[in-house]
Amino acid sequence: MNKFFTLLAFILLFNTASQAQGNSIVSFKSYGHEDDVVYGMSGAISFYFKITPLVEMNGSKLVLFFEPSQALIKSHSYINLVINNKPAYSSRLGPDSIQKITLNLSRADLSPDKFLKVQIKTLLTITDDQCKDLDNPAMWLKIKNYSYLSLVKSNKNFFDNVNISNCFDSKKAIVYPSNPSLHDLKAVAWAYSRLKKTQTREIAVYEESKLPDSVRNYIRVGAIDKLPADARALVKVTPQANQGLFYLHKSVSLLTDTIVHMVDVKGRLVPVKTVTQEQSPKEVLFITGGDDTGYEKAITALGNMNVLNSTYGDYLLINKAENTFFKTIDENRSKLSLKQIGGVSDFLSGIGSLKSAYSFKNSDFSFTPKEVEIRFVANYSGLAPGDRGFFNIYLNGLLISSEKLDASGKLNSSITINRYQHHKYNTLEAEFRFYPTNGNCRNSFTNFFAEVDVDKSYLESKNPFITSDLSFYQYPEAFNKGTTKIVVSEEYAKYAAGAMGEIIYELNNNINANNFPEFVYSKDLKPIDLKQNNIIALLSKDDKILKEFRDAPIQFDRNFRLYNTDNNQPVYSLSDTVSNGLAQIFYGVSNNATLVLTATGTHVSEAFLAVSKSITEQLSTLSSNVCISDVNSNKYLFNINKSSENLEYIDTKSGLTRFWDSYNLYILLGILILILLSFLYVRSKVQKSQDLFND
Repeated sequence: MNKFFTLLAFILLFNTASQAQGNSIVSFKSYGHEDDVVYGMSGAISFYFKITPLVEMNGSKLVLFFEPSQALIKSHSYINLVINNKPAYSSRLGPDSIQKITLNLSRADLSPDKFLKVQIKTLLTITDDQCKDLDNPAMWLKIKNYSYLSLVKSNKNFFDNVNISNCFDSKKAIVYPSNPSLHDLKAVAWAYSRLKKTQTREIAVYEESKLPDSVRNYIRVGAIDKLPADARALVKVTPQANQGLFYLHKSVSLLTDTIVHMVDVKGRLVPVKTVTQEQSPKEVLFITGGDDTGYEKAITALGNMNVLNSTYGDYLLINKAENTFFKTIDENRSKLSLKQIGGVSDFLSGIGSLKSAYSFKNSDFSFTPKEVEIRFVANYSGLAPGDRGFFNIYLNGLLISSEKLDASGKLNSSITINRYQHHKYNTLEAEFRFYPTNGNCRNSFTNFFAEVDVDKSYLESKNPFITSDLSFYQYPEAFNKGTTKIVVSEEYAKYAAGAMGEIIYELNNNINANNFPEFVYSKDLKPIDLKQNNIIALLSKDDKILKEFRDAPIQFDRNFRLYNTDNNQPVYSLSDTVSNGLAQIFYGVSNNATLVLTATGTHVSEAFLAVSKSITEQLSTLSSNVCISDVNSNKYLFNINKSSENLEYIDTKSGLTRFWDSYNLYILLGILILILLSFLYVRSKVQKSQDLFND
């Protein structure tokens, strides 16, 4: 009997493993979502998931875990799921503290652009009296970040469905030659920027000799005649002179591997390892050209989203490439409609708080704005006598404007904010608050409606933020005007690829991506280039060109230390062996924007990448111009000028001064001890003399 149960258990385990082979479980957290909260009596939240061509929607599932507020009357509260704008599920809340919904998905649930749109709408009750529930802060429902999609992987239509236009969504890495040329670095940077616009996860960058065998879906850059033989054999199309080439290699092979599956156990995802054989697809997108001219055309096309999104084949030969994104400042960069920054027209109805949210960045404008006018144009149902209505504007969670609504039903409201109120990245919320006549709340539940006109509502930059010193607050928009050159030390070029990708992405991370820098080795940079161009330099600390940046906050031809102003402890020294990246931003010789990044230690690539990411974060100060970041995500910001007390040049002091700085405490302690001993000696002599006199 025991053998029978053992055999039965083995069969069940085998069947489970076999079924799991074709499925992948992707949590909401892996898509960039934490625990998201739906607030209010009638709340809503939306999720958008990009679905790759290798997923078969028939048989896939959505598994949702949510936690309702403990104060709710759950039998009178409801949750509704809308998928692809169609009702999919409605139910009362159950008694459990963590609840689960499982929905089967189908191909009809995908939008034409291959997104799965999931909306969650709630109707919550606490007192069974809608009028009392309006502003109760206990009305919430939390969507847990371990909710997931169980997606069926299918190779059935792999060769037909996957093409250049949709392959970027699944790429995990970029591979470049071990001794990259400037063209290779430029290709990596633009490929990195393109991937980052479609992904929330980290993008790996590998030298070809360090590519792990487990990475089978990546972008490969390099001149066609310099590709290794095994890689060149995968490219079945040969570009001619002056031709660029995108080529997508696709193949499927049988792999034996140990796979970790996330299994749902009592509402939690638990990792389970299984040894399995499965058909594994391999995708390699080659960015190359018949010669340097053709290669450059392929790189130029890589920066053109229109070309990439409309290439439905497996290869593209490029005879001519250009980018046509350039717009005038007045046309697109000083006045932005809410529609341009991604706003959509939401029809809001009900009572209580009705909100629409929008996001914008300083870099969406052509320059860092000193003041921004925010104007909202909207229509709403006119208020009846006795009704109370307000329109509120929130910026980054703070209420900045409030005005009463009236019977006209027309709204044209504006407020101007200064540079202390807006950040590098901003969240803007428009809120209609409606309270009907006392005693008539229940009968007026859906009487009020409002809609913001996203075409007529806008943000307008009034004045540029101009300072005598540049700061990271003004990055990257300080590089929007004029031509930018990206300069790299030739011996450090192989370490700078990932950081260059971050820089190219950030320079074009706005609504009008049109910044196409030139790439040059530091040894080839001419003095006139420093005057006529914005400069972004990734350099070794020994590069001779550092001497040309005399306006830099820190001079690398002199030994220095940086101190924490709070406790006067040194946090960085040029002689450090720890892998650190240092970035400094300043105005150059002709008042041109200049950013210099250096890296030290054994992990130079990681140090460059760490500091290139740190300077793009939401910084808390308007004046930081030096940033130190290590490979462990520790970061320090400084404001360095000629009178700064947290910068010390060690080599400006004499040997005696440096000796005193190092040992002054010990010397003073020694002097104090000598004084004490002298005092005791003299005292003993005096005491002895007194004793003799008395005798």
